Amino acid sequence: MDVLRVLVCDDSDSFREGLRALLSTSPEVDVVGEAAEGAAAVEAALALQPDVVLMDLTMPGTGGVEATRRLLAHSPHIAVLVLTMAEDDASVFAALQAGARGYLLKGARKAEILRAVQAVTDGGAVLGAPVATRLAALVAGRPRPESVFPELSAREREVLVLLTEHLTNGEIAARLGLSEKTVRNRVSNVLAKLRVATRAEAVAAARRAGL
Repeated sequence: MDVLRVLVCDDSDSFREGLRALLSTSPEVDVVGEAAEGAAAVEAALALQPDVVLMDLTMPGTGGVEATRRLLAHSPHIAVLVLTMAEDDASVFAALQAGARGYLLKGARKAEILRAVQAVTDGGAVLGAPVATRLAALVAGRPRPESVFPELSAREREVLVLLTEHLTNGEIAARLGLSEKTVRNRVSNVLAKLRVATRAEAVAAARRAGL
């Protein structure tokens, strides 16, 4: 029986400890390392080459989305399974676009987490029930951002969607793994391309477009 090598990435010491304890109850899983910040997660993943990385999104410094993007650029064979509190549409899309193979919310049951670890290792895609429900509703009921704002880049569209969630520049930076200066520049680009003067007007334009 092959043992799955897992790297746990989360900024909460207690959560990492609990997750390690949970995973250690399975003879099919071996937790080979931990990381508390996105850049450290990338470094550990490239060094350890685990089968699966359990990735939180809201870590300090480099966020989980950017960490996922970076590590998969070098080691695309590693399966990233997001395990986070963030369940908003923008976070789900950003993580999946970065290459994550699964997305679970913290609070998922032990059996669900273990099944997800196995599934993403086998090449499958896993969405927790609450996330799958939101994603299905989103796909069925809303236009894609690029279809209504083709002038925006992919990153600018991510920023616009997060603006509709009323996040601050600091919160957007943490979510996307960017600096606040970069986010400010992206917000300015969004306002200029949408020909609006304020964030509120940009949100209003996004709402009118159905986002």
